[in-house]
Amino acid sequence: MLRKKTNSVTQRAGRTNILSDGAASSVDRRAFLRGSGLAIGGLAAISATGGAVTQASAATAATGAVETIKSVCTHCSVGCTVVAEVSNGVWTGQEPGWDSPFNLGAHCAKGAAVREHAHGERRLKYPMKKEGGEWKRISWEQAIEEIGDKMMSVREESGPDSVYLLGSAKHNNEQAYLFRKFAAYWGTNNVDHQARICHSTTVAGVANTWGYGAMTNSYNDMHNSKAMFLIGGNPAEAHPVSLLHMLKAKEQNNAPLIVCDPRFTRTAAHADEYVRFRPGTDVALVWGILWHIFENEWEDKEFIRTRVWGMDQIKAEVANWTPEEVERVTGAPGSQLRRVARTLVNNRPGTVIWCMGGTQHTNGNNNTRAYCVLQLALGNMGTAGGGTNIFRGHDNVQGATDLGVLANTLPGYYGLTPGSWAHWARVWEEDLDWLKSRFSVMEGAGKDGTDRLMMNETGIPVSRWIDGVLEEKDNIDQPDNTRVMMLWGHAPNSQTRQKEMKTAMEKLDMMVVVDPYPTVSAVLQDREDGVYLLPACTQFETRGSATASNRSLQWRDKVVDPIFESLPDHTIISMFAKKLGFHDKLFRNIEMDGEEPVIEDITREFNRGMWTIGYTGQSPERLKMHMANQHTFDRTSLRAVGGPADGDFYGMPWPCWGTPEMNHPGTANLYDMSLPVAEGGLAFRARFGVERDGDNLLAEGVSNPGAEIQDGYPEFTMQMLIDLGWDGDLTDAEKRVIGKSVGMEFDTVGESDDTEKMAEAAKPADGSEEVGETSMSPFPSDYNERVSKINWKTDLSGGIQRVAIKHGCAPFGNAKARAVVWTFPDPVPVHREPLYTNRRDLVADYPTYEDKKFWRLPTMYKSIQEKDFSQEYPMILTSGRLVEYEGGGDESRSNPWLAELQQDMFVEVNPRDANNLGLRDGEQVWVEGPEGGKVKVMAMVTERVEAGVAFMPFHFGGHLEGVDLRDKYPEGADPYVLGEASNTAQTYGYDSVTQMQETKSTLCKIWAA
Repeated sequence: MLRKKTNSVTQRAGRTNILSDGAASSVDRRAFLRGSGLAIGGLAAISATGGAVTQASAATAATGAVETIKSVCTHCSVGCTVVAEVSNGVWTGQEPGWDSPFNLGAHCAKGAAVREHAHGERRLKYPMKKEGGEWKRISWEQAIEEIGDKMMSVREESGPDSVYLLGSAKHNNEQAYLFRKFAAYWGTNNVDHQARICHSTTVAGVANTWGYGAMTNSYNDMHNSKAMFLIGGNPAEAHPVSLLHMLKAKEQNNAPLIVCDPRFTRTAAHADEYVRFRPGTDVALVWGILWHIFENEWEDKEFIRTRVWGMDQIKAEVANWTPEEVERVTGAPGSQLRRVARTLVNNRPGTVIWCMGGTQHTNGNNNTRAYCVLQLALGNMGTAGGGTNIFRGHDNVQGATDLGVLANTLPGYYGLTPGSWAHWARVWEEDLDWLKSRFSVMEGAGKDGTDRLMMNETGIPVSRWIDGVLEEKDNIDQPDNTRVMMLWGHAPNSQTRQKEMKTAMEKLDMMVVVDPYPTVSAVLQDREDGVYLLPACTQFETRGSATASNRSLQWRDKVVDPIFESLPDHTIISMFAKKLGFHDKLFRNIEMDGEEPVIEDITREFNRGMWTIGYTGQSPERLKMHMANQHTFDRTSLRAVGGPADGDFYGMPWPCWGTPEMNHPGTANLYDMSLPVAEGGLAFRARFGVERDGDNLLAEGVSNPGAEIQDGYPEFTMQMLIDLGWDGDLTDAEKRVIGKSVGMEFDTVGESDDTEKMAEAAKPADGSEEVGETSMSPFPSDYNERVSKINWKTDLSGGIQRVAIKHGCAPFGNAKARAVVWTFPDPVPVHREPLYTNRRDLVADYPTYEDKKFWRLPTMYKSIQEKDFSQEYPMILTSGRLVEYEGGGDESRSNPWLAELQQDMFVEVNPRDANNLGLRDGEQVWVEGPEGGKVKVMAMVTERVEAGVAFMPFHFGGHLEGVDLRDKYPEGADPYVLGEASNTAQTYGYDSVTQMQETKSTLCKIWAA
């Protein structure tokens, strides 16, 4: 096991002495391993040995002192600190971060093995292209030249939207931001990343309930929970270190853990109450619990009165979900759900936790909103120990989402409206007309015959990129089909419809993979040419920030220089920008260090623009200071107790309001009215107006301590400051910045006392002279009128936020959460049967949606569900994670220490089904989905799944319908473990709001191979 070798701060003086002593004489490999602590055994060996340290490297490393460098694990979103031990540029060992408030000296198997990623023998070593069906080594210069030429020719023929830029949750924040900016300068919104297929329904559902689409509390805050309700998640395998925090609540609070899952998982083994239910029936299950709460009047009536809108409509829907109906639909007994309801009511505050089991459905947005409504009814929001703790997947999927690597937003969730583009043009100091010229315009193709401006149109989501290639051109709302795919840090086997993806890959003009590993993209298709593999380095070979699931930002320092011929992602972006002709514009305010953009400058640039979610206060300097002083932060509250970060929350979880100089501490628990806003408190966001159908949407008589408005109030604008008489608190410097936002010009000399020159520069918009007494003000008389519409999101000075907080108010207002989202297909969340369902008796009562067109593509619902596939495909198929692997598995299956732990792809089958089908444990079987995709895998006969349900993990790739594709990988870059991708058998199905793929509830048939 991992052993703690220090009491507090990680120090290695003793180890340095051992190595120094060893350097005085010859060092054999055994002595080196012993001296550097690499032969301790168990997980310590997994954490350190890596497999790629040659004897020469070992001897070289032993000649110098050991340097310890802090980084962050690149697997899940917990954000565990890794302390790397480096000698002479060689990564020789690692420890978990004992000082980290997140992992507290713990690692899971994946975290303990991360060193292998930076020494990986199976990595891509140099740029390659496929030519005549063979992989050929090429130079970076040749790769950029050829790829750039093809991109430009496709742009000329079909427009910029025919190049799809698929980003990554493995990028750090700076790279993610730069990637989205790169897409804007190229001229397309066809940009997306893994969040689309993991938590897009969370972001949409949660943001439209109370303002922000993120985890409201933190892993650590669960120490305060009196109950934990987990649905659609398996943190024991997907986020193992998070389980430490959950178990602490069980131990110190005697907090009951309720686990709702179709499968008895390793997490369910820790549960006080395990609720098994049919996949795809989450809304019915939650409404079944709420039925008991409302029936017995156990809801928090005062919380609902003051802080929630629309609960009466929820009650009307919930009244339909009697215990009998809930059991008919979900399979969960009414008596059990009554017990669950009583447990939650009697143990407040409780937290609700969910993962992809709840999100990956055609009605995933309904699921996430139902979970939120449960917490609103119980009054568990905005309090320590409560909230919705949404466990994100990849290490920076939260950050990449926040930074706008999405087909429907710019950084900070600004949207694609003209105002949003104008805001970012100001941040970038870019000519807005030039930006507009980069995008296509479809003349007469818009509403009522207007032009369709592709700049303002949502792009194709990653879940549907294959349809961008395969769909008839006339059916797509863009000038032409997708012709070039850039898969930049993406595992294609994590997406459904693998056979159609193979076809799409083969139809492309060009496919470019940028990744430390070749990924399944290299082998899934049978192309002879037009495929490029570009080796990006890992996050351990660069520096930058990453955002953990709880919204905290952490700074990674570079552990080692890029290995082989790999390059950092931001350097590769820079190379493409040069080739494509907009490098000077893209990096106007970002310094270059040789060929590499300076990461800290990128951080400062998004600090200047992301006011919506408070990514503005976390300067590189503050982030680095937090990492250096992790030991000063409380392990539960995350607030620093003394030290240089005194009063800050660890990582300054967003929103961290205002400029870095404001020193806002960050917001540990969203919507917490027990704290002043200046100390991390908040209300619900006033995002949906002030009135609906005559009802007040603002909070009723409640506000944060110290707020000068002790009632609900809308979001802050300049006009609101003027009306309140608070505009006088703005500094002249802030007012100048605000004025520039509306086209006013101020002479920079005016920072001194040259008021006459400033007054001349700030003449009224019509150019007229000021008449009357001289005010000696640098601002014209119509200043207030002209700036009145500038608000807390578009004020680049941060002044509006600063002044609002000075008066105790939240910049985004103080409103009610809305239990009913009138802009969604289902304003009140309702149960709808999956597209592929074997419960034909429920289709008439709970049908899916009508087919419709959105996100540029026609999308099928009813036309699939109305066909009965259940006779030939009688079993429900669902999917999930394993503790040994992560994501598509390319990294982790290329790691010898992890590959050894799980070598076979498998399907879990209940003993009753196995016996009826003639299946034996450990033998090969075929699993086929109703769209014809099939996989050959090992049978695991287990009661983890109930009869009629099968489960497969989704981390495997490299086999396709029984065929081993190992010989198609570049030599030496094939993962140690290959297997069938579960998504070959998974089927069509997309959420009605976000186009999230449905992977948790389809049908299949199984037979012995």
